[in-house]
Amino acid sequence: MSSSPPSSSPNDPTSDPKSSPTVTKKNHNKYRKPKPWDNDTIDHWKQEAWKPEYMNGSLLEESSFATLFPKYRETYLRQTWPLITRSLDSHKISCTLDLLEGSMSVSTTRGTVDPYIILKARDLIKLLARSIPAEQALKILNDDLQCDVIKIGGLVRNKERFVKRRQRLVGPDGATLKALELLTNCYILVQGNTVAVMGGYKGLKEARNVIVECFKNVHPVYNIKRLMIKRELAKDSKLANVDWERFLPSFTKKNVQTKKPKKVTTKKEYTPFPPAPTKSKIDIQLDTGEYFVNEREREASKKREKVLKASKNAGEKRKENEKVYDKSFKEVEKETVGDVEREEEGVSDLLDKVNGKLGKKRKMEGEGVGDFIEGGEEGVRKKKKEKKEKKEKKEKKEKKEKK
Repeated sequence: MSSSPPSSSPNDPTSDPKSSPTVTKKNHNKYRKPKPWDNDTIDHWKQEAWKPEYMNGSLLEESSFATLFPKYRETYLRQTWPLITRSLDSHKISCTLDLLEGSMSVSTTRGTVDPYIILKARDLIKLLARSIPAEQALKILNDDLQCDVIKIGGLVRNKERFVKRRQRLVGPDGATLKALELLTNCYILVQGNTVAVMGGYKGLKEARNVIVECFKNVHPVYNIKRLMIKRELAKDSKLANVDWERFLPSFTKKNVQTKKPKKVTTKKEYTPFPPAPTKSKIDIQLDTGEYFVNEREREASKKREKVLKASKNAGEKRKENEKVYDKSFKEVEKETVGDVEREEEGVSDLLDKVNGKLGKKRKMEGEGVGDFIEGGEEGVRKKKKEKKEKKEKKEKKEKKEKK
């Protein structure tokens, strides 16, 4: 009997040669069992308060931390130390203030229940050393607050530039720093080569970015503007899963270069040979032949050269003095001529005035002016002619001098 081939069904993928094989996705969570914390209702970022019931016994080892503080903080720490010891005793942490060494230290005791509180105490003494007030520094013992000490001393090499940028961060009357504190919900203190920040994790991250960029020559006002826009966008629930980059301003750095004067450099011709060395005194004497002359003759030639130089200098000085003398003499002569001319003009003006007054009297009384003035009317005419002649002479002189 002949066996017939198996009939292929229309839904079978192997029947159609053109059809591609089906791709099966791998299940990576095949062997993963569900965990009790795999729940969307649980907020994994929330920090739960520590309870003494969580710890059955005491700590096995003693942990301690110590920091140095500057001398100017000594009096303040001595005054506020009772307040610090009281607050640390409530958490079963012992603290000591060593004024001889200038250090503060904290350590755990047998009664310490919270294992993380020693790290909080370490942050407390660190903040006290960085000039933060005791009332503010004690808030770090709370679970919802963290601290960060940003070192800014090594970010800028030039000291003057560093001081300017630090002042830029503070702003006029601390306005810039206050705005940054309000936007990040942090306490910020700029002191020396460090910036101490207290707040939540998110605020610490934002504050650090602004401070570091300020010392990289990015003005804090730009970053403050971005933070303000982010704050407004966070209020809108529709924009929770949207990228905010299109709403935020992008500040590009403009490198404005100052115009430098162009230096015109003339290229020298290339020569493979090095320049000739400068000749010493002995080489010059050998060239001139002085080296082989006696000392007396050498001294005599030096004296001769000095006398010639002195005579030349004296002649030049004499010529300069003569020039100055000639100039001064001409100026004095001009001044004297001018004074004489002014005096003559003054006399002629007086005569004119007298002539005018006497002319009036003549009309009134009928007397002649010639009785009072030399030469009468003829004398006055002569003087007028002389005046005209003098003026003409003056004009001619001025024209000649201009030429």
